[in-house]
This record gives sequence, structure tokens and C-alpha cells, in this order.
Amino acid sequence: MTEYIATIGLEIHAHVRTLSKMFDGCSTDYAGAPPNTRVSVVSLGLPGALPVLNARAVELAALCGLALGCRINERSIFARKSYPYPDLPKGFQITQYDEPLCSDGAIEIRTAAGEVRRIGIERLHIEEDTGRLIHSPDGSSLIDYNRSGMPLMEIVTRPDIRTPEEARLTFEKIRQILVWIGANSGNLEEGALRCDANVSVRRADSDRFGAKVEIKNINSFRFVERALAYEIERQIRILEAGGVVEQETRGWREDLGRTEGQRSKEYAHDYRYFPEPDIPPLVLSPEWIAARKAELPELPDARRARLMATYGLSWQDADLLTQERAIADYYEAAVAAVHRPDGAKEVANWVLNEGFRLLKDQGQPTTALIERMPVQRLAALIDLVQRGTITRAVAKQLFEEVFNTGADPITLVEERGLTQISDDDALLAAVRAALADEKAAKAIAEYRKGKTTAIQFLVGMVMRATKGQANAQRVRELLEAELQ
Repeated sequence: MTEYIATIGLEIHAHVRTLSKMFDGCSTDYAGAPPNTRVSVVSLGLPGALPVLNARAVELAALCGLALGCRINERSIFARKSYPYPDLPKGFQITQYDEPLCSDGAIEIRTAAGEVRRIGIERLHIEEDTGRLIHSPDGSSLIDYNRSGMPLMEIVTRPDIRTPEEARLTFEKIRQILVWIGANSGNLEEGALRCDANVSVRRADSDRFGAKVEIKNINSFRFVERALAYEIERQIRILEAGGVVEQETRGWREDLGRTEGQRSKEYAHDYRYFPEPDIPPLVLSPEWIAARKAELPELPDARRARLMATYGLSWQDADLLTQERAIADYYEAAVAAVHRPDGAKEVANWVLNEGFRLLKDQGQPTTALIERMPVQRLAALIDLVQRGTITRAVAKQLFEEVFNTGADPITLVEERGLTQISDDDALLAAVRAALADEKAAKAIAEYRKGKTTAIQFLVGMVMRATKGQANAQRVRELLEAELQ
């Protein structure tokens, strides 16, 4: 690999979250609908049907372009792209070619090694999606046109990506931004977001780029990384054997762990682009563009930086809290509800350690935390700990119960008598009982020989005996006094 350089660019296709399709009033609520029930004369390409541009789709796409650092072009042109496959029945796709809606942007990614890389965005243009072909084992195919005509953005990166990891991170970052501003659902399984990856390989001592291979319709971040890693190795093997890499389109077979050839790769002239005669040029005024800029929310990178500066969070914690806009909002609402100087870090610890753990164990998305642990419940639990009413060990147990049942933590503490034990007489009795237990003998001996960490075992014994209600710090102090 050190003798070769990979050059990678992504083409990300993202549905725009509108109520109607790109060029007609047909519903976009096609997921789970019976086949061919979300169709119209326009999406079916019937003779005489004329397209009408969806204004909301243009607004959301422009917002995405701004969020990706692009320039919104005051003039853009729709074109017809020759499309010979049956999932677009009219035989062409309405798209944009040489004059897109947005251009010249960039995003930043951070690799596992901590390197920050700037990835250029060449363009963002809008178009219509195709239908779906469903192939049967007997060789026949069925067509579902429900998806045909869905508003679609194509986001094309510059070939700035060097590794499969960077490709995955770029795909993840673009998804984060599109979902953050509400323009895309982020649902890869339903095809609302998918990716084509272009990759070529050349020798490190050559300035001449290799043949470009396109890997089509990848709907998983992990698959993007795996497909590119395989394809880079495949091309290197061909070059090492003295062969020539063919420009082609390939598909990723996750079940086989390899890419497979599908067809020769088309060039732009193969699509025979020409201006769409039924849609005039899209002309946007400076005032319209200014209005879109005013709608743009605080973006993930800026939110992360502000959380770090305002609340003293680490980069890692702030990054996790800003993966989803709803979670970032939830976090700040919880901090405001706690009303304590150290509340910000406490909230972050409970959300990231306990909340995200339970969500992962139960296979739920992070945004489910908002409903499962409402802000006021979380703030009340943290307040009980910080006022010394309950121990942190008890609080962890209550967090899980509140998460699972929706119970009120204050009520649970009162009903079950879970208040922290801080009375020295009660604690001393528990300490002496623990020291008298034969299980403590080894730890006592180790402690008296100078292994001070052995006292943690003894503290744990007391905490278990008191069901986590003992004041752990005072328990440690009493143990140290008894062991002198």
C-alpha cells in the first residue's frame, strides 16, 4: 500500500424531506406503502404530463448547501439525462448538470489518529429519484414506482479523500449535517441516503491518475469502508500483475466481501444531457438566498466548540453530545434545569455513561433518551446526588428504573427509604461487621502490609451490605481508622 496512492470521491444521494415529490403533488410517504400506490401521471411518465418544481425542496436543498459550506448559485439549470432503465418510465431523469444549485463547499472530518482533514464539496444539485427494481430468482423483475420522482439531492465531493476510513467519516459527517437541519431522515436502510464511491489507484511515483471505478448504491457507513478497502486492494493486485484496471461500475457484495462488475462506466457524453425544455432556469434573488442563510441553525461543529468552551467538556464528550441535534438540545436543557456550577459535567456523565449504555443495550437510537429520561427526571436525580440525599450507587439503580418505567426518582427515594446513610454510629456498625467477615481477611492483611488499594474491597463490602446507601467517603475514613 505504501507504494500506491488511492484517490477517492463520493457521490451521496439524499432524499429531501418534503410532503410531495420533486415535480408533482404525489405523496412522498412511500415507505411501507403497497407497490405503485404513490404514483401520478408525472412520476409514471405518461404522455403530456408536465413537471412542476417543488419550491420547498429547493429551499431545503439550498439550506443543505449552505450547511456544507457551499455557495448558492443565483441561476441554475435543469437538464434531461438519458436513462435507459425501466425504473424511470419516461426514459430520462430530470436533474442538473453544468449549472447546479450549489457549489464550492467543504466539510472537516477528524480521523481516529486525531488528524483533521478538509474535504471539498464540488457541487450539490437537485433531481428526481428512480423507482425500484425487484429481481426474482427465476430471472424476472418487478418494478415499484413509489420512489420514482422523490426529491433527491446529489452531493459530490472533490477527490480529496485518501483512505476508506476518511470516506466513511465523510459519509457520516454529511449525514449528520443533513439530519441536523431536518432536510433528510438519515435512514440508510430505506434508501433515503445512499452513496456511490469512486476510487482509482496509482503508483506513488506517478502523477497520472488510474482508471476510475465506481461502486454503486452503498447504504451503510461500514460497507463504504469495507468496499473501498477491497477495491483498492483489487486494483493494486491487478497493477502488480502487470494488468490494466478497467473503468467500470461495480457493486458491493457484503455477503461475499467483494465488489463485482456490473457494467462499463459511462462518461458524461453517454448520458446526452440537454436543457430540460419544460422547466425554465431557476433564478434565485439575493434576498431569497439571504433568507435561507438566516434560517440556518448553529451547525454541529460550532455547537461542539461552544459546548467545550461554555461547559468545559472534552472534545470526545462534546462530539458525542452533538451527533444528533435533538440530543444536544436535550443536554443543554438538562444543564439549565440542574442549576449547579458543576451540573454541566454531571449531566454529560449521566447521559453518556448511563443513558447511552441503556440505549445501546436495548437497541434504541440515542434520541429515545429524550422520552425515556425526561429532562426534569434527570435533573431531579442529579440534584438528589449533589445534595447528598442519595449515593451515586443508588442513583445508578434509580436511573435505570426511571429509564425503564418513567417513575419519579424523588418518589422512589421517599417510598423505599433510600436516603444516604451518613450517621457515624450506623456506618461504624457496618464497617466493623465487614471487618469481622472472613472474606475481609485477605484485604485486611494486604492493607496492613502497605497495599492501600486493598481498602476498596472493604469499602465495597460495606456498600453491598448497606445496599449502596452508605456514604462511601465516610466509610473509607472509618475503615482507615479501624485498621490503624
